Amino acid sequence: MLSILIPVYNYDISQLLQKIHAEAVSLNIPFEIIVIDDKSETSFLEKNKAQAKLLNYRFIENEVNLGRTQTRKKLAEVARYQSLLFLDADTLPVSDDFITNYIKVINKAPLILGGIAYKTHPKDPNTTLRLKYGIERESKPSQIRSLNPYGNILSANLLIDKHVFLENNFSKEANLYGLDIYFAYNLYKKQVAILHIDNPVYHIGLENNEVFFKKSLDAVKSRKDILACKEGIENINSLLKHYKKLKKYRLKGLVSLGFKITEPLLKRKILNSNPNLFCLDLYRLGYICSLKD
Repeated sequence: MLSILIPVYNYDISQLLQKIHAEAVSLNIPFEIIVIDDKSETSFLEKNKAQAKLLNYRFIENEVNLGRTQTRKKLAEVARYQSLLFLDADTLPVSDDFITNYIKVINKAPLILGGIAYKTHPKDPNTTLRLKYGIERESKPSQIRSLNPYGNILSANLLIDKHVFLENNFSKEANLYGLDIYFAYNLYKKQVAILHIDNPVYHIGLENNEVFFKKSLDAVKSRKDILACKEGIENINSLLKHYKKLKKYRLKGLVSLGFKITEPLLKRKILNSNPNLFCLDLYRLGYICSLKD
């Protein structure tokens, strides 16, 4: 009935596995848990392998680091069941009825998204940017996410039909950031039915400010290289919407020049104890305009 799939890289998934395994067993449904380790450090690898043996779930090791997108594809391909529940390793279900809530609506749409939540305490000054971005940009109730169903797809917590995932996931062998948007765009073009529900997971493993900032820029480059030319992409991604408009009116060069002048100031506004997300938006827009075609 249900394949629970978790890609992991350098993270201890014991707490997540114990919680979802206990609930799945209590429901008395056919299920499997498959974890693929993406070439983690030995300490994480051995701890997660021991947990796999204890709970008797399938544990696969990648020979090389493939990245999350290709690891998720591999998970889908080896899954036994048609209903795939993807969870990121650094998440933890908010509700004790997490799997139950998905089972209740499992046949209502080929893609069901439960949402993301964040714990605000204790606060770590080294992760203020990721926390603020998550709370203000990602943590939304289903009613709000449903207003733009394809623009609010976060793959950290989703239930999807196997064939829908494999048909729309990024298929090329590339370790890139920001490919949730590519996945969302494919679903948008095919108008795959989406159901947003309130069944969130906490995003626990927050990157430090510098790491998240760099990943944000890597994601911007991926979007430009892969998606900027796609028809209709502006309907699901605001950054590419503004970029395409600037390019259309031949303002990309002017924005790029302004970005070079203001870049140090914007960066200071972003990487501090109270990050300014509007400045992050401006930085990403300036950065994408500065990239060569």
